[in-house]
Amino acid sequence: MFRLTRAVTLPVDEVWQRVTDWRSHAAQVPLTRLSSVTDGPTGVGTVFTVRSAWGPIGFDDPMEVVRWEPPGEGPTGGYRLEKRGRIVGGWAEVEVLRQGSGSIVVWTEQLDIRPLPGLFDRLVARVGRAVFGRALNGLLEQPYD
Repeated sequence: MFRLTRAVTLPVDEVWQRVTDWRSHAAQVPLTRLSSVTDGPTGVGTVFTVRSAWGPIGFDDPMEVVRWEPPGEGPTGGYRLEKRGRIVGGWAEVEVLRQGSGSIVVWTEQLDIRPLPGLFDRLVARVGRAVFGRALNGLLEQPYD
């Protein structure tokens, strides 16, 4: 498991929009693209799949939104994704907290690479922290399209 924390000057609503843009998430992770997403607005029950591949070798990483609490007038918003793939399991929770006119993002993730024994958990967490830390930085950069 790993945790990433970022403080930014962006307002909570803008940060929420960025950290819930699944296509942009996938674009920030090397060799990965969004391959499908449930129709309609995102909420509990939304399922989307990202495909990670290098040439013909790859795998699908389906995820389901199991908690969806957009920020309102309160100090925080958050969501939880459950990873449902045959190769990648685990979960991710992203919290967006109001801090003055800016925001704090806390991303906590448990990555399970199913074919690897628990002996590799620390290595998987280290790689996950690097890859998703870079992705989160990319999502929060200014300006943003």
